[in-house]
Amino acid sequence: MEFTKISAPSLKELFIQELEGMILSGKLEVGEKLPPERELAKSMQVSRGVVNSGILELARKGFLIIKPRIGTVIADYRRTGTMETLISVLNYNGGVLRSEEIRSILEIRQALSNLSFRLAIPQMKQEDIDSLRNYVDGIAKAPTHKEASEKAFEFHHELAVLSGNMLMPLIYYSFREAVLMLWERFCNLHGREKLYVNTDTLWQLVAKRDVEGAISWSEMKVNDAITGKDQIYY
Repeated sequence: MEFTKISAPSLKELFIQELEGMILSGKLEVGEKLPPERELAKSMQVSRGVVNSGILELARKGFLIIKPRIGTVIADYRRTGTMETLISVLNYNGGVLRSEEIRSILEIRQALSNLSFRLAIPQMKQEDIDSLRNYVDGIAKAPTHKEASEKAFEFHHELAVLSGNMLMPLIYYSFREAVLMLWERFCNLHGREKLYVNTDTLWQLVAKRDVEGAISWSEMKVNDAITGKDQIYY
């Protein structure tokens, strides 16, 4: 049996986690100004370098705004955040998504998938269809929900690549962590077999070059996950 290596978080990671928690809990409010870096370092007993690099990281993730000659203030991450910000929110909630967040992710993913189908299917070669089959078979062979979810993601990401749109796979990949969480939850609730059947049916429609059929099937499965028979939240 193999055991996962345990690694302790760095001081920078702990600093970021602490401030993220204070922001997400409301202890630090939007518009509130942080103390100077020197004061923060002394209060939290870390080096000023840790504080500086942590603040830069939090600003990149949309939690802070650095204003020259004014200081660092708490940002409204709903307006300034990215998908990486969402992952921080999920981690703060212990990986638990609210129904509104799940619905929003699935709706955006479906919109991207529909465009992928319309662009990719008409121009796909047989070798492209065969390569997609490998991901479907990978779901069937996957020993864990996590690995099955990864293969499902790779299937849809490859479709985005095959669309020929340069931005499509980049945008789709930005949803990776959130989408994997949802597919793992789906597998936990409904089993890997259902994920395989759903993806296999979609592949068959792609192989037939049935664009509208692929869109219709995919939309039906997403709706099932949101409000139908295969809901992933209640």
